[in-house]
Amino acid sequence: MPRGRRRAAVALLACAARAMVEKPLPLRVTPSTTAPMPGGKRPDWFKAKAPGGPGSRYQRLRETIDAGKLNTVCDEAACPNAGECWEGGTATIMLLGDACTRGCRFCNVKTDLAPPPPDVDEPFEAAAAVASWDVDYVVLTSVDRDDLDDGGAGHFAKTVRLLKELKPGILVECLVSDFAGAAAPAETLAACGLDVYSHNLETVERLQPYVRDRRAGYAQSLTSLRRAKAAAALAAPAPILTKSSLMLGLGETRDEIRRAMSDLRDNGVDVVTFGQYLRPTERHLSVVEYVRPEVFDELRDEAVREFGFEYCASGPMVRSSYKAGEFYLQHLLEKRREVAVAFE
Repeated sequence: MPRGRRRAAVALLACAARAMVEKPLPLRVTPSTTAPMPGGKRPDWFKAKAPGGPGSRYQRLRETIDAGKLNTVCDEAACPNAGECWEGGTATIMLLGDACTRGCRFCNVKTDLAPPPPDVDEPFEAAAAVASWDVDYVVLTSVDRDDLDDGGAGHFAKTVRLLKELKPGILVECLVSDFAGAAAPAETLAACGLDVYSHNLETVERLQPYVRDRRAGYAQSLTSLRRAKAAAALAAPAPILTKSSLMLGLGETRDEIRRAMSDLRDNGVDVVTFGQYLRPTERHLSVVEYVRPEVFDELRDEAVREFGFEYCASGPMVRSSYKAGEFYLQHLLEKRREVAVAFE
């Protein structure tokens, strides 16, 4: 190589080396069940508001739930936000049993490849119970039921229709699985009269095989959300919102989070939430990092201002059915209904 070209090449390499020192590329970390947890005690920003006392909305709901036989995710997952959500008029209940046919590495729900068949009376009992509760917004969710032909979509849809008959003003969100990639279940559920169709992406694309069951997938989840939005536009009496959630602290980079936000918007998703992953037991994935509150604040601002989400709930204690979004969603859905009626 001529001397002049050699000097130029050496200078270029030196410049690249300086750039790497000054601004190192983000490490591509993957989570593991055997990796060490972050050193020191858990940060002090993990604090939840205490439940309301005697006579409070929380206490009244606590008593009615305890008197029935429905399972709430709030109790099953020992969610620290239960007091705040219930006091605000939001509850999350589980349908289709408590045994999941999948085994995601972040989730503490028990796994069973052949769980008991669904209770045929559950849609009636669930609708009647929720209609009697002092709540304005309910989230219906379930375990994955790959053993059912429709993944449980018909069970969900029946529950929603019955609940809307008993309490027309209630807002219903269904947080559901990807139905193993099948189109018909997602379309059936999206057109049943629900208000929010929710399915969680859980993590960024690169980390999917480390975090979720092998039967789940990034593209499959996005397709499910897109199909639901399209089906609702054709059949629902009023526009619905689609919603998804990601856990942070599993080794994702900021660029990967931004890519996920972009992909969600490209598939018509209106609402996104971000929360800190917390390890349920030592058998589950270790936390890679505790994401600082200011990072969650920045992501919330980016989601709305830059990517155009209708709403974003983002914080260390936020979960996919966290009440902070529901207050906003209620007003947003009411406005959409008014617009839909005006154009009828």
